[in-house]
Amino acid sequence: MAASSRSAREAKRRVQQMEAKRELRRDQDRRRKRDNIVAAAGGGAALVLALVLQLAVFSGNPSEDDFKAAEAGLESPTASPSAAASNGPEIPKPETAAGKKFTGTLALNRGSLGVELDGTKAPQAAAVFKSLADQGFYKGLSCHRLTTAESFGVLQCGSKSGDGSGDPAYTWGPLENTPADNKYPAGTIAVARTGGNAYGNGTQFFIVYKDTQIPADAAGGYTVVGKVTSGLDVVSKIAAAGIKPGSSATDGAPVEPVTIDSFSLK
Repeated sequence: MAASSRSAREAKRRVQQMEAKRELRRDQDRRRKRDNIVAAAGGGAALVLALVLQLAVFSGNPSEDDFKAAEAGLESPTASPSAAASNGPEIPKPETAAGKKFTGTLALNRGSLGVELDGTKAPQAAAVFKSLADQGFYKGLSCHRLTTAESFGVLQCGSKSGDGSGDPAYTWGPLENTPADNKYPAGTIAVARTGGNAYGNGTQFFIVYKDTQIPADAAGGYTVVGKVTSGLDVVSKIAAAGIKPGSSATDGAPVEPVTIDSFSLK
């Protein structure tokens, strides 16, 4: 694939991410201006919007200068639609996981979870996470994001930078096994991605520790790659400890740092 096409797509992706983050910042500002009654009634919807916009991008909001710089670097895309919707050579082929189930252990510093990935329902996602786990990619990375709203409970992990930013050198698609009803039962393991981008999946995933509903965005839902088979109480205990003080009372970094000791699959 031509370097110019890749650069154009990456510039466009950065602008889209920043637009989503600017909208989230505006939403947070609006929420702070509401009275307590309105905030209590609408907090759940605002938190769901926050997840839709930033499930894969959880770093600081961009400044206007950052946005303008990214927008200035956006050239007219030269790639065809079919070329844009494709994976690079660094992404493992779905055939390596198709029809298979992988079981193993996600060991956190707070305890271990038994996990299962489904290569029948989500072959591309299962191939990616099996490959990353086999490489030891996740060792030492953090679970940087925790949500604790009444119907919105996830622990998000796997950001290479540790702050929730995606890795532009490692993105892939398509979406697979997305819930038709937008419901993600407790124990679900799903793939975090850039908002509005079916090929915006990366290395991050989220563990649903209580029944959660996440509205689909313009691209669709979120790929369900597997489930927790044991140890979900580990995540519930992390959630019970709470999150660090910030702009939201129910969405932020876990108050007790969570890191991945190992992720093994077979």
